[in-house]
Amino acid sequence: MTQITKTNKLKRIDVLIVVFTCVFVFLLVLGIVLPALYSARNTSYRTKCGYNLSALGKAMQIYAKDYDGEFPRAGGKSSTWSDSVSNWMADNRFSAYGLNPADGSGGMATIASSFYLLVKYADVSPKSFICPGDKGTTEFSPAEYNTDERELTDLWDFGPESREHCSYSYHMPYGMYPLTTSSIPGMAVAADPNPWIDSPSVEGKEPSLLAGYNPSGRRKETNIGNAVTHQKDGQSVLFMDTHVSFEKQPFCGINDDNIYTHWDGGDIRRGGLPLPLASESTDILDSFLVNDGELTVMPIGVANPEFLFEERNR
Repeated sequence: MTQITKTNKLKRIDVLIVVFTCVFVFLLVLGIVLPALYSARNTSYRTKCGYNLSALGKAMQIYAKDYDGEFPRAGGKSSTWSDSVSNWMADNRFSAYGLNPADGSGGMATIASSFYLLVKYADVSPKSFICPGDKGTTEFSPAEYNTDERELTDLWDFGPESREHCSYSYHMPYGMYPLTTSSIPGMAVAADPNPWIDSPSVEGKEPSLLAGYNPSGRRKETNIGNAVTHQKDGQSVLFMDTHVSFEKQPFCGINDDNIYTHWDGGDIRRGGLPLPLASESTDILDSFLVNDGELTVMPIGVANPEFLFEERNR
C-alpha cells in the first residue's frame, strides 16, 4: 500500500513538472512572439501613415498648380483659425466660412477644412486622412450626418466635429506665412498630430513637460516632444519636396526647427507652445504644424516676429 502511494505521488510530481514546463515554455514563446507582433504592427502603421502623407503631398502639389501656387487654405485671405466652420453643408463658400459677401473678407476655418479642399478638388479619399495608429479618428462618411445624400464634393469640412475624421497636423495656413510652391523644400507640410493639442483619443501633453524637454538629452527626454500616435517614438513627416520620413525628433525642420512649436526667440529645437486658435509661424522658415482640438496652454505670444526673423537669420 505504501509503495502504491509513493508511486502515485511520483506520478503527480511528474505531471506537475510537465505542466510547469509547458507553462514556462508558453510564457517564453509569448514573450518572444508578442513583442515581434507588436513591432510588426507598429511598422505597418508607420508604413500606412507614410503612404497617406505621401499621397496628400502629391495632391497638394496638383492643387497648388490650379490655385496660383498656393497650398490648400480654406476660407478667404483674412480668415482665422477656428474650431469649426460656419456651415460645413453650405451651398457656397461664403456661407460655409462666414465670408463677407461683398469682398470675401473675414470668416473662420478649421485646419481640417483646409485638408478637405483636397477631397473637394483633388479627388483624395477621406480614408487618406486617417492614420491607423490614431485610434480616436474614423473615416468620414456624409451618410453619418444625414446630409440628404450629398456628395463629398458638395461639402466643406469633415462634418461638425471635423477633428474626429482627420489624423494629421498641417502647417498653419491662416496667417502671414502659408505654404506655396515657392516655399523652401525643407519646410514641413504635414505630420502626425501635434502632441501639445488634444486629439479625440489623447489629451495634449501637459505644458509643464516642455520644461523637461531636453533636445540634447537622452531618449527619454527627447521623446517628450514627439507625437503620441506612434508610441512617442517619432512622427511621420511630409516635406515640401513631397518626400515623407519617420523622424525620431520633432526638431526636423529647417535649421533644426521644432515642427510642433512656433519659434519664440529661444532654442529653436524647443520653441513656444501653441496659442489656442491664434498661434502662427513666426517667419517664412518656421514650420509650425497644428491640428484642430483644444490646446492645453495659452503662452505669451511673440511680440515682434520681424525682429525675431532678423535675429534668426544673422
